[in-house]
Amino acid sequence: MKHLWSPWRMAYIESTPPESGCIFCDRLEEEDGPENLILYRGKQSFVILNRYPYTNGHMMVVPYQHVPSLEKLDESTLTELMLLTNQTIATLRLVYYAESFNIGINIGEPAGAGVADHVHIHVVPRWSGDTNFMSTTAGTRVLPEALEQTYARITAGWKELDLKK
Repeated sequence: MKHLWSPWRMAYIESTPPESGCIFCDRLEEEDGPENLILYRGKQSFVILNRYPYTNGHMMVVPYQHVPSLEKLDESTLTELMLLTNQTIATLRLVYYAESFNIGINIGEPAGAGVADHVHIHVVPRWSGDTNFMSTTAGTRVLPEALEQTYARITAGWKELDLKK
């Protein structure tokens, strides 16, 4: 029998109960870096790594405004959300050579929103064959890279694309 070790997951398993307040709003109060996982701050929105990613590079684009749905946002915020989503895709293509993407917005708890009161866009990079036996038989994902390393790689890629503009 082969064993797959991911000791960093123990912190999640043994974690304290979920924090009170909004995870996105709380992160905005912290200094940017591998601890709060904010990769970029725009004028009305920001980009953050998902702390419990579906794949390496799973990011979210989030408005500063704490609202539950897109129709509550003004046009300039909606525009920036889409422009940052586009930058996120370009960064993931550069850094991870992502072939495809799942981009989704879950509005409301019945639709699958884990944070139902603060709308956000998920950007999940995908590759041919990325659903392997672990996902299909064990309901488990194996992520080959530590979150801190993902943060460093994406931050560098984001800056590289900004320099090309």
